[in-house]
Amino acid sequence: MKMYEIISKKKRGEALTDTEIRWVIGEYSKGEIPDFQMSALLMAVYFRGMTAIETAALTMAMVDSGERVDLSPLKPSPNCIMVDKHSTGGVGDKTTLVVAPIVAACGVPVAKMSGRGLGHTGGTIDKLEAIPGLRTNLSGAEFSSIVKKVGLCIAGQSANLAPADKSLYALRDVTATVDSIPLIAASIMSKKIAAGADAILLDVKTGSGAFMKNPADARALAQAMVDIGKSCGRQTTAIITDMSAPLGRAIGNSLEIIEVTQLLSSTSSCSAMLSKPDTISAVPENLRLLCEELATEMLVLAKKGDADKCRSLVREAISSGRALEKLADMVEAQGGDRSYIENPKKFYAQQATFVTEIAAPHGGYISVTDAEKIGLAAMALGAGRAKPDDKIDPAAGIILNFEPGDYVNAGHPLAWFYTNSEALISPAREKFLGGLIVSQTKLFPPALIHEKVGAPCCEN
Repeated sequence: MKMYEIISKKKRGEALTDTEIRWVIGEYSKGEIPDFQMSALLMAVYFRGMTAIETAALTMAMVDSGERVDLSPLKPSPNCIMVDKHSTGGVGDKTTLVVAPIVAACGVPVAKMSGRGLGHTGGTIDKLEAIPGLRTNLSGAEFSSIVKKVGLCIAGQSANLAPADKSLYALRDVTATVDSIPLIAASIMSKKIAAGADAILLDVKTGSGAFMKNPADARALAQAMVDIGKSCGRQTTAIITDMSAPLGRAIGNSLEIIEVTQLLSSTSSCSAMLSKPDTISAVPENLRLLCEELATEMLVLAKKGDADKCRSLVREAISSGRALEKLADMVEAQGGDRSYIENPKKFYAQQATFVTEIAAPHGGYISVTDAEKIGLAAMALGAGRAKPDDKIDPAAGIILNFEPGDYVNAGHPLAWFYTNSEALISPAREKFLGGLIVSQTKLFPPALIHEKVGAPCCEN
């Protein structure tokens, strides 16, 4: 085969065969195809797209470029269905740290590999590493041992899973071809399939704080990933959820761990956990409802019952304290200090040097017009990274003191900024206020759950 001919074929809008796609991925992985030719093919795909069959072939070619995880030895019984979850990312999205312990507490082992954050979106691994001592860089033997012992382990992604995807993504990042739905779908699903789960739940975000700003694009991505999952023999469901506003009140690594423990404790407030306990209210409904929905859906996929039964299991796992205990057990098994889960006030020792109140400029109804700017404000305070090798300050971040639609008076504290560098506060404030509007008109946020793609799905 010749790369020139394959590029020309895709440039004309013709579908590539499975053999052609596998040859391209194999040769590129070996260094036989230069970056300039692969860049040309990526750009042709960007403009011409790929069929569902092509996208599935690309996914499996990337899966086969590395190792596959075999989860069957970790199952407590042969008929156990292990379910993986993936979120396309957003602002304040800490759902994995809530949902995974709930599902594990309901008797479904969760062996999950997660990533780090980049830009305005946070990463599950970064949040976990805010807990003193906790290790996410685990060997395969350590990972398996923890899943067997605890029923739950969340570790960093192995470099041996779909390594071709890592190479392709680096090239896409510098050739403006990241936002191609077939390439996004193949990238996500190659890692999920290689990770070995029997079923996959996808939380596809849409809105100003999401990668997919447009609901139609989010649906196209969701459908593409569901189609890939089904073609590879994985039962796959996608839930398209709203990211027009941050999820929860905490944005930033230590702060989000506190909010996770708050939700799993079913407590009514962050009392004594944060610097301003008298003005921090309960976990917002958007976070609680979404976590309940995702956990319910994972249990349905695991065949633990219908939606109503699974929702009852989820609520009982929280109210009984079993989900919080499961999270603490996992933290301890991964070398972390479980007392930070059982007593989040210990995060005071890591609290940022500067805690600054951000006040409302005038009275009115408050709405989030650009959630991404709020995420960028947290990043500017030190809670995120602009480049993969940037360091994160685990204590940095933002606590919000409103929900969209609330009426606030002039001078009302909208948020508190946490940072260890006073010089970062002013530019972060500008970004933060640029993402909000305080007006005399009350604007209602979009529905939390837009649509579900694939089956089975929970019914509200």
